[in-house]
Amino acid sequence: MPVPLYQRKAEFFRTLGHPVRIRVLELLGDGPLAVRDLLAQVDIEATSMSQQLAVLRRAGIVNKLPDGRYVLAGPDVADLMQAARSFLTRLLASQSELLDALRDEAGADGADAAVTVPA
Repeated sequence: MPVPLYQRKAEFFRTLGHPVRIRVLELLGDGPLAVRDLLAQVDIEATSMSQQLAVLRRAGIVNKLPDGRYVLAGPDVADLMQAARSFLTRLLASQSELLDALRDEAGADGADAAVTVPA
C-alpha cells in the first residue's frame, strides 16, 4: 500500500526540523559548498556536520557532487527556505504590531507595568 502524500510531507518536515539542517540549506541556497565552508559558518563539530549532511542526503534534499561539495537537490528547496523566511517575517511583524498596540494601550491606561513577550 502506498504511503499517503500527507505522511511523506510530515516525514519531509521532520527531516527539516533541526536548526543545523536549516542553516545548511540556507547556505547551500547560494550554491555548492564544501564541508569546510559549511563548518566555517556553522558552529558545530565536523562529525556532527557529517551526520546532518547524511540525513539530508538520505532524504534526497541535498546531493554530493563528485568534487565533494554539497548542493541542494533542486531549486524548490531554496524556494521553500525563502517561503519560510517570508512567512516568519510577516508573522513577527504582526506580533510586533500587536506588542506596540499593547504598549500603547498600557500607556494610555496609565499602567506602570511593562508589556513583555514570552520567549
